Amino acid sequence: MLHQRYFLENLERLLIPHDEYHPFPTADERSAWKALPEPVKAAHIARAEAHLGFGYPPLPATLFLQYARNGNRRNYEQPHFIRRGVVEMLVTAECIEGKGRFLDDIVNGVWAICEESYWGVPAHISVQRAGSGLPDVAEPTVDLFAAETSNLLAWTYYLLCDRLDTVSPLVRERIEHEIERRILTPLHDREDFWWMGFELRPHERRVNNWNPWICSNWLATTLLMEQDEERRGRTVHKIMRSLDNFIDPYPEDGGCDEGPSYWGRAGASLFDNLELFHSASDGQINIYHEPKVKEIGRFVYRVHIDDDYYINFADAPALVYPDGMLVYGYGQRIEDEAMMAHGRWLIRRQKLHEQGYGADRDIRQVNLQRLLRGLFLLNEVDVTDAQPPQPRDVWLPDIEVLVARDQAASADGFFLGAKGGHNAESHNHNDVGNFVVYIDGKPVLVDAGVETYTAKTFSPQRYSIWTMQSAYHSLLPTVDGVMQDPGFEFAASDVEYKADRNGAQMTLNLVEAYPIESKIDFWERTVRLDRGQQVTIRDEYSLSKPAGEITLGLVTPCAVDVSEAGVVRLGERPILNERVSGAGAVHYDAAIFNASVETIPLRDERMGGTWGSELYRVVLTAKNPAKSGTWTFRVTR
Repeated sequence: MLHQRYFLENLERLLIPHDEYHPFPTADERSAWKALPEPVKAAHIARAEAHLGFGYPPLPATLFLQYARNGNRRNYEQPHFIRRGVVEMLVTAECIEGKGRFLDDIVNGVWAICEESYWGVPAHISVQRAGSGLPDVAEPTVDLFAAETSNLLAWTYYLLCDRLDTVSPLVRERIEHEIERRILTPLHDREDFWWMGFELRPHERRVNNWNPWICSNWLATTLLMEQDEERRGRTVHKIMRSLDNFIDPYPEDGGCDEGPSYWGRAGASLFDNLELFHSASDGQINIYHEPKVKEIGRFVYRVHIDDDYYINFADAPALVYPDGMLVYGYGQRIEDEAMMAHGRWLIRRQKLHEQGYGADRDIRQVNLQRLLRGLFLLNEVDVTDAQPPQPRDVWLPDIEVLVARDQAASADGFFLGAKGGHNAESHNHNDVGNFVVYIDGKPVLVDAGVETYTAKTFSPQRYSIWTMQSAYHSLLPTVDGVMQDPGFEFAASDVEYKADRNGAQMTLNLVEAYPIESKIDFWERTVRLDRGQQVTIRDEYSLSKPAGEITLGLVTPCAVDVSEAGVVRLGERPILNERVSGAGAVHYDAAIFNASVETIPLRDERMGGTWGSELYRVVLTAKNPAKSGTWTFRVTR
């Protein structure tokens, strides 16, 4: 896609030289910063003022070692991110105000970061030859957050430049030195980091979000910091080669099988790269016209449900907060009015014209590159009466995801999301045949999502975690205790889709998603939305041998009542922060199934932040399961 059309020998002509590259106004260009909306400037300055004299949290060796010792990654990551978030916050405020009063605290943060042995996080250190434990400073390795750190320091260097010298000329020298030895040299010299895609790991078919995420930070660092023009060109071309390992095998439908939260670091990071190429070549490096690039962008609004809810298959939460300015900018580049509308709606919802990026929920902000692009676009965007597009029907044939609602541009009525796919997706859950149902924009039958990442999450024990198992996904059968297995070969087959003004449906066979021990010979599932009426799930199955027990589960945030045979009543229930569940009913054949309900206590901060203190699992148990049969379930109001 990129390196095949932009040859190395042409990059010297295409790229703006380092000394002339000027992507955004620096702190010395006062008129540009003064022109930002007054409320935005005030919000950013007030937030930074609260961190004058900030004590950057320590990162001792024993804190780093917690991941190797007990699998906890959050205890180190939280202060690591706070350090960077405060620096970004202070740099932004200094650029806006321009009086120098934040410089000492910026330098304290920059110096503390430069003193760190490793810019990444403990969960990613095992790529070094020394393995897990403490970082080996003799072998700098590059993960997501080492690259993000380099991006932060490169933009700080670019924006503040001589102002840093008023504290000490050694600050800029230190930034140059650390970026060179930790990022530019190892990434120039090595091709064996798995995320580059030059040497895929045995179980991988293609790289995931790590590739564009790291490449965008690597590219920004190179464009801003690399002064050797020949090496700069070689590195940019290498980044193109690496990015093509992400773009070329990406699904043609633009679907992010990692889920919409990871779109923010997959498709959105691709956009970061493309914007950097565009700005660094005065628009000469431009692939926004490519159909796949357009489809990758559109994914984010196509899987939107309502408010902050998005379809959340894989390791994605149900609540997602895309950067509104980024979504708008991507839509603008690909000339997609629906994507621009979604971006405008997000900007209004996130109150960016009133608060800028100063009102984020977390101290770690968005990324200086995105923040700068967003701030300097704000005055161009009118968000009056902005509404999300909410397409009526979406079918993504490559990742096999269906989206359907009663009517376009409205959350009123039924919403259905369903998936086929396979069980070797990046951030995979064993969930072939899973579906979610929302009514009037509120959750009724849900995908729980994922808990806070630990060592176990990405270990051989991953599928012992309940959130990853098919039994905790909508009506996926467990036969005599056997669930779906992970692996590319465990996939949907015979997938068909159709939609018209009356409804939309997907039919698929689940048999290949299960190991032979499940005794499943055939399991055809049809998931259908009859607009304005109901969602129907029809399963036709046959087994190779009789089963002693077949169970099917549903996960819901609703209040559950199973006292009436044949109906599971789902009542509206408070969730968290003024959000409430939807309400409805699931109808089943009481002659075939018994219904029971289990409480799933949520003690995890990440999942609790979405669903509150608990979820409920409705278990339908076949009384005397026949060797073959047809079962029908209906979801109504």
